[in-house]
Amino acid sequence: MGVAFALMWSSAFTSARIIVADAPAMLSLAVRFAVSGVIAVGVAKALGQSWRLTRPQWRATVIFGLCQNALYLGLFFTAMKTIEASLASIMASSMPLLVAMIGWAVLGQRLPMRAVAGLLAGLAGVLLIMGTRLSSGADLQGVLLCVGGVIALSVATLSVRGATSGGNVLMIVGLQMLIGAVVLAVVGVMTEPLQVQITAPLIWAMIYTTLVPGLLATVVWFLLVNRIGAVRAATFHFLNPVFGVGIAAIILGEQVRVMDAVGVLVVTAGILAVQTARTER
Repeated sequence: MGVAFALMWSSAFTSARIIVADAPAMLSLAVRFAVSGVIAVGVAKALGQSWRLTRPQWRATVIFGLCQNALYLGLFFTAMKTIEASLASIMASSMPLLVAMIGWAVLGQRLPMRAVAGLLAGLAGVLLIMGTRLSSGADLQGVLLCVGGVIALSVATLSVRGATSGGNVLMIVGLQMLIGAVVLAVVGVMTEPLQVQITAPLIWAMIYTTLVPGLLATVVWFLLVNRIGAVRAATFHFLNPVFGVGIAAIILGEQVRVMDAVGVLVVTAGILAVQTARTER
């Protein structure tokens, strides 16, 4: 489940890069989540699931819909108008480190020395990649948008487990997508010009992004977090830069840089140090 999720999730950076080349970022996402949400809610009702959720489920669903769908993906889609899909996937891979940092700084979770060393190493790897890309001409605003998106994704990750504890997983997936769709539609109408070039790559990328990373990967993620917890599930995000850079290179022809590879290795080592230390504890 973890590897399948990472592969589907990583492919979304390439399909998003294709979409934003021909359509506005926020409004494209709003359409994607509206379609995915309606499908998920419809299938959930057919399976007998209810939208009468418990209060903790509603709270987690709203937080997830706002933080992951509206903030994280909204910021990343906007950023990928000016930065490469490979850089976006590498930036997103730092999420497990932020989850551990939030757990330590906000939730008071104690970390062994190996985990602290892993956090520092992971942070160094992210800074190395950012510095190299910025010196090579990457757009600073796009990079900063990704930073804000990763923070939002970390908050969403920590909220997932409470949403799935009472069942109705597919219904919750659909509802949080509809929440994201409404927020993104409002922001998109207020901030983006409605300029769309209908092309075959745009149509195929929208269909793929809606059904695979959008719907299927989200269901797998909810089930995975409920099965093994947010911290352990977040470990699979360390595969994102490998898959993300590889898919972007194959589909979009993006260049694979040596310092990117070094930074990815450092980030991966840091994440694994954090996760193995926490598992042992």
